[in-house]
Amino acid sequence: MNSLLFTQAVREVGDWIRSERREFKANAVETKALNSLVSYVDQQAELMLIERLTTALPGSGVLGEEGGSNWIEGGSNWIIDPLDGTTNFIHDLPPYAVSVALMRGRDLVWAAVYELGQGRMFTAELGSGAFCDGRRLDVREGAPLRDGLVATGFPYHEFSHMPQYLKALQACFRAARGIRRFGSAATDLAWLADGRFQGFFEHGLAPWDVAAGILLVREAGGTVSDFFASDLDDYDLVRSGSITAGNPSAYRDLVSLTTDSFLPT
Repeated sequence: MNSLLFTQAVREVGDWIRSERREFKANAVETKALNSLVSYVDQQAELMLIERLTTALPGSGVLGEEGGSNWIEGGSNWIIDPLDGTTNFIHDLPPYAVSVALMRGRDLVWAAVYELGQGRMFTAELGSGAFCDGRRLDVREGAPLRDGLVATGFPYHEFSHMPQYLKALQACFRAARGIRRFGSAATDLAWLADGRFQGFFEHGLAPWDVAAGILLVREAGGTVSDFFASDLDDYDLVRSGSITAGNPSAYRDLVSLTTDSFLPT
């Protein structure tokens, strides 16, 4: 696996996005759905990533947020969010990130989240650990939920589970030191892998929002599941639509809250 070449591709596209931000005009934006925005930057960045990554790994398929889709069943496939946190980017409000994961068969095997506000590159490879700019990440001895911060994402376009979400949020108010919402799930998971957050939960996420972050958290020693700690492989987990994650201690408490809040009655 040519991890250095993959990382270089993500960095090149991320640096291009950062350069475009300096001249970006907010009117260069389209609405895909309620509160779901896209710009020429998202679209061009995805094309650039697809070209670079499929060249670096010939025969690989793609699942991209902006329409790039050529999934190869049972093969190696890139799961790409060219700009996670588009709304933040449009408003010139970090964080926003490039998020890329490689799935081989049904397993996540490589990931990168390039957070562009601080210019930090987070990478992980299955069985080899997680890193931030070469620094190994380790959350195995992370703080418990009561002494930690929980990251989440507020519902912004799909509101059918609003009562359950608010129940979980209220439970976290009581169980954790604080709640934060930054607007980029990929960044939230990368920061969890870096020990800045102790837990994370969110409903209504797409595969490209979470694929890279899942591997980062796991390789840093954390745990990731759906809201109910279901026994899912990576292929099904990234498509489950719900994520609960944390260091080992915080995860145990947080998943009990998400299970209690979202389990059908």
